Amino acid sequence: MLVTPFPSSKTPPPSPATVVASSINHPQITIKHIDRRRILASLVASIAPFFAPLNHADARGLFQMPPVGLSNRYYLVRAGESEFESLGVINTNPVAKTSVDNGLSAIGKKQTLKAAFRLKEMEACENSCWIWPSITQRAYQAAEIIAAINGVNRSHIVPEYSFLDARGLGAYEGKTIQLVSEIYASDLVSASIKPPPINDGTPNESVADVFVRVTQLMSILETQYSGDTVIIVSPDSDNLTILQAGLVGLDLRR
Repeated sequence: MLVTPFPSSKTPPPSPATVVASSINHPQITIKHIDRRRILASLVASIAPFFAPLNHADARGLFQMPPVGLSNRYYLVRAGESEFESLGVINTNPVAKTSVDNGLSAIGKKQTLKAAFRLKEMEACENSCWIWPSITQRAYQAAEIIAAINGVNRSHIVPEYSFLDARGLGAYEGKTIQLVSEIYASDLVSASIKPPPINDGTPNESVADVFVRVTQLMSILETQYSGDTVIIVSPDSDNLTILQAGLVGLDLRR
């Protein structure tokens, strides 16, 4: 499969649904010129399938990044534009993640429909699948749309309560979304640099913090399922770019 580079995340506004494919079992792929944000960063309702079966000879032990192989087939989906995003406002406080304002905007619903039909074209759920969305309103709404279009029973929607939360941006909470470029500039220096803190309960997470979360998520999925298809629905792009970077062994700072 091919890992496709995309425009730099220094321009954060969301874009239409786009398909990205990758396999960690294809060493001939050149990835040295690809940074993690060019994989998915500013994309809305993006889909990245991972076809990386784990050889039977490989024991299933503690999950580590990058993995030797994967037991399941994965699709990474970035939920469509939220109401907050349509206003150009940063909103990452988990206290508000189930609020109506964190739901899909009219544009976000159209973007998610496009992604859902793209998944259907790719026969992602042809032989059944599990949908793991963040409990964040827009991500769960996206999961319901994906399930409806792909004929997936609602019992196969498994809400994730913390590991898929949008990256907490600390003191940037409530500010213009254009300021995300300042955070990304810090990320280039070190994956351990956190945004400035704030006292309203919004986490201030570094890339390394998010990496721990998504690694824990993958550990759960790889332990709970085997030979299945799992669609991961995230409310933001950072979760997905960091996850995909970890899976293919890219430098998290980039």
